Amino acid sequence: MCDTPFEKLKDWKGWIDVPGPAPFTGQGPWIDISFQLNATRTRSPGFPEPRFEKLMTIPEHPANLTEMQMVCHFGTHLDAPLHFITEGPAMDAVPLDRLYGQGVVLKVAAGDDMLVTAAHLEKASPAVEPGDIVIIDTGWTGFMDSDRYFDHPALSLDAAEWLVDKRAKLVAVDLLTPDMPSIKRPEGFTWPVHHELLGQGVLIAELVRVAPELCGRRIEAMFVGLNIEGSDGAPVRALARTVD
Repeated sequence: MCDTPFEKLKDWKGWIDVPGPAPFTGQGPWIDISFQLNATRTRSPGFPEPRFEKLMTIPEHPANLTEMQMVCHFGTHLDAPLHFITEGPAMDAVPLDRLYGQGVVLKVAAGDDMLVTAAHLEKASPAVEPGDIVIIDTGWTGFMDSDRYFDHPALSLDAAEWLVDKRAKLVAVDLLTPDMPSIKRPEGFTWPVHHELLGQGVLIAELVRVAPELCGRRIEAMFVGLNIEGSDGAPVRALARTVD
């Protein structure tokens, strides 16, 4: 039997070596950089429609009870290596120190069809340090819940390689995906950015709501995804604040 076009991309290379997170030293309030979950929130094409239903309500019942049904990659969420890497860890095996720590918010103003390259990231500031959480602000947060959100920029493969070389431990984007948008993918598309990052243990956060006051700053951030056994991803309420 012939290999699929994805077989050569499924190798798990292990967690990229990064220093542990430094003690929190930031000032000011934490800022919520996740989108509120609701049934009409933008979702990736092909994903089933989410459902939020009140099963019990007061005063007809003694308590309010809401049932939620959605894929783990709906709304602001984390991708575990298992999402694309067969041998990669699931969410319940992600070390806790990969989910919080210092980092940077890099502003890269991007237009439709634009590829964010390593050169764009190299020019952005502040500088990325080993073990950083890197949030990339392309300006797409404002298009959430509009048709334009689907026609987003993407990271180039050399940008993903640059982030690995810089030893980022988590890369967050204000996009549906750091790879090419689904409406533009050619036949045989292989999600190269996901494979490059996740294959080396660099986590990915998608649909992040970037706050303007964080742009171009060093930050502390928390992307504490739900501890779901065997899952390839998890919803997350992401928080960040600036570091002087």
